[in-house]
Amino acid sequence: MPKQKKTAARSAISDVVTRDYTIHLHKAVHGRSFKQRAPQAVKAIKTFAFKHMGTKDVRLDPLLNKEIWKQGIRSVPHRMRLRLSRRRNDEEDAKEKLYTHVTYVPTLVFKGLETKEVDQ
Repeated sequence: MPKQKKTAARSAISDVVTRDYTIHLHKAVHGRSFKQRAPQAVKAIKTFAFKHMGTKDVRLDPLLNKEIWKQGIRSVPHRMRLRLSRRRNDEEDAKEKLYTHVTYVPTLVFKGLETKEVDQ
């Protein structure tokens, strides 16, 4: 049997971080029927946040939702700049210690943009 890898446990205090990402939504909705495009874009953003931040609890900002749906259900923006912030969950009966809050960052040109950490 192969050896099992040991994963370091995260502490909730040190893991509070905010980063800006560019997501290519056109890849996620390409080939989808028109009535599934905007809902699929929302799901793609949630899975993107889960993969990059490692929290199952992902919450989208209402302004981000408006920006996705602004052009209708079929015309989703090709790319979006998102701010993913991992935060502490202060609810008493929370299943997880951390959650990810996703907000929209208005951007005109995506060329040359990379992932960067944001200080809050």
